[in-house]
Amino acid sequence: MREAFGAEFDVEPGYLNTASIGVPPRHVADAVAAAHERWRRGQDTSSTFNDAVETSREAWSRLIGVPAASVACGVTVSQFVSMVAQALPAGSKVFVEPGEFTSVTLPFVAAGHEIASTVDAADLVAVSVVQSADGRIADLEALRASGKPVLLDVSQAAGWMPLSVAWADFVVGVAYKWLMAPKGAAWMAVRPDRMDFLEPVAANWYSTEENYGTTLMLRSDARRFDLSPTWLAHVGAAVALPWVASLDLEAVRAHNVSLTDRLLTGLGLPPNGSAIVSVGAPAVEGVVSSVRAGRTRFACHMYNTIEDVDRVLKALG
Repeated sequence: MREAFGAEFDVEPGYLNTASIGVPPRHVADAVAAAHERWRRGQDTSSTFNDAVETSREAWSRLIGVPAASVACGVTVSQFVSMVAQALPAGSKVFVEPGEFTSVTLPFVAAGHEIASTVDAADLVAVSVVQSADGRIADLEALRASGKPVLLDVSQAAGWMPLSVAWADFVVGVAYKWLMAPKGAAWMAVRPDRMDFLEPVAANWYSTEENYGTTLMLRSDARRFDLSPTWLAHVGAAVALPWVASLDLEAVRAHNVSLTDRLLTGLGLPPNGSAIVSVGAPAVEGVVSSVRAGRTRFACHMYNTIEDVDRVLKALG
């Protein structure tokens, strides 16, 4: 058992893979386990989970600095990016970073849009705040100053990096990485003046509160874009996200980056200021990591320690 930022974790030594799957603190895992037990005993109804969905929505909104009324809940980033891609006029040009994750890029390709070579040539910029493959951090001030419509994916940033991105047209993100909740919960923030740009292509009972019939009565705010929630994922998110939102995220960032700095400098490489690093070295026995773009990726979160990093340095030294 480890203690970090006021929580207990059962994570095993050498786990440096949060960029793939975040490990929950005990109080989050216990809440999900209790929900599974209620499910097993038939003790819930569909309305049981409404509070959890709204709690996680509100906490995610605080983590990125937007009003809760601007946030839709769903399941995956690609679902939300696809909604934006389908709303763009035919033949639009979209700039994406080289090596960007396919959940951001492929919805635009599938919609028939052109990938622009520069921001200036684009009708929309779609970019991860922190790149999945190597931890590169986007220049958000430059994006904001570009005047271009912007879609941000915060999946590899929210939970360790302080964010204030209400200026962006669209912001998407998932729960199961740095926010340490179960897979199956995702969100999209839509700037209020962009709400009418999107079509509710997956309108359903949850986005309308109409269980039967053919009358489309959409909610007035971003909930019109909701998907029916994955209940047990939101049970975990409703515990994990408010807790993360209560932390000093500057301290979380400093902790994480101090570990990746130690790893990189120990390998003779320059620090990158990110919680994710990518190195041209083989995977290390006894360390959980990932291979991305032909390189080994390590990710340090709040539950990691110097001992985790030194395992890598000892093996590669």
